[in-house]
Amino acid sequence: MRIAVYERYGPPEVVHLQEAAEPVPGATEVLVRVEASTVGASDAAGRNGTPRFARLFFGLTTPKHPVLGSDFAGVIERVGDGVTRFAPGDRVFGTLAPAMGAHAELVTIAEDAAIARIPERLTAAEAVATVDGFLTALPFLRDVAAVTPGQVVLVNGASGTVGSAAVQLARHFGATVVGVCGPANAPLVASLGADPVIDYTGEDFTEARGAYDVVFDAVGKRSFRAARRSLTAHGIYLTTVPSAAILVQWPVTRWFSRGRRAAIAFTGLRDIRLKAAELALLVELIEAGEFVPVIDRTVAFDDIAEAHRRVDTGHKAGSVVIAMSPADERAKVTPAASASETRATR
Repeated sequence: MRIAVYERYGPPEVVHLQEAAEPVPGATEVLVRVEASTVGASDAAGRNGTPRFARLFFGLTTPKHPVLGSDFAGVIERVGDGVTRFAPGDRVFGTLAPAMGAHAELVTIAEDAAIARIPERLTAAEAVATVDGFLTALPFLRDVAAVTPGQVVLVNGASGTVGSAAVQLARHFGATVVGVCGPANAPLVASLGADPVIDYTGEDFTEARGAYDVVFDAVGKRSFRAARRSLTAHGIYLTTVPSAAILVQWPVTRWFSRGRRAAIAFTGLRDIRLKAAELALLVELIEAGEFVPVIDRTVAFDDIAEAHRRVDTGHKAGSVVIAMSPADERAKVTPAASASETRATR
């Protein structure tokens, strides 16, 4: 089988394909022939070795996880003797996180881990595009912020992988959602349920006073200090990006503040049993038409460096998907269908 590897930190070109031995599933594992995976911000950080604290996980001087990628979608090729939930031929999707290794044509995963059958209406590319954003945004909004109906939730970076999922989930929880993005992606964000949509090139959302119950900075571009006055008296600021400031503000405001708070959650490190339950919820929402995939583009596995280049721009809308099969003509580097088109055909 082919895998995408890198031996040193650097630009997208350090990632290349090579042959590797096929993995063998254990007694309670399944072997998945991967049809689609994704390249996300964590993969780009791991490849580049920046910010520097990322090397605490990826390796201080050289990469210790030579195969990146956590999310996958494909078809089960073989199962272990003790597997009861799945059978060969099942279409499945899920995540290996916090482990990596999904940028490969075959992966193994325990049957009780974060793996589920792909909803009938989705392709493998569409299914894998939902995983990272959903499993990141859900704990922030449901568990940390405890979003309830009638609240106002602002999502900064609302067109990205996590941001687009956050818009849909906040809407599902009954909140009024304000999306912040560039003008090109405003129609997409509006189609996901944000109203209004703020163009960050012409308006600074932090200039509002006491407007938002939750500010979810899904791209780590605005600080708690900058966003603080835009929060209601007991509002909460959330960010996905670790920094020295937030690592201090998080416990201090949690334990000592009776007003506005700041928080971060390390969603990728959570117990696999939690992720498995959340993946089941994702399937329910997809089948109910309440959650749709957002794909920036689909790139052939042979061109994985191009996927990394796209992520490095910081301007993708939704997920950058890798199609593993070289024969798949849909795997050319072209933008995929928008979420608004997906909603129109569901």
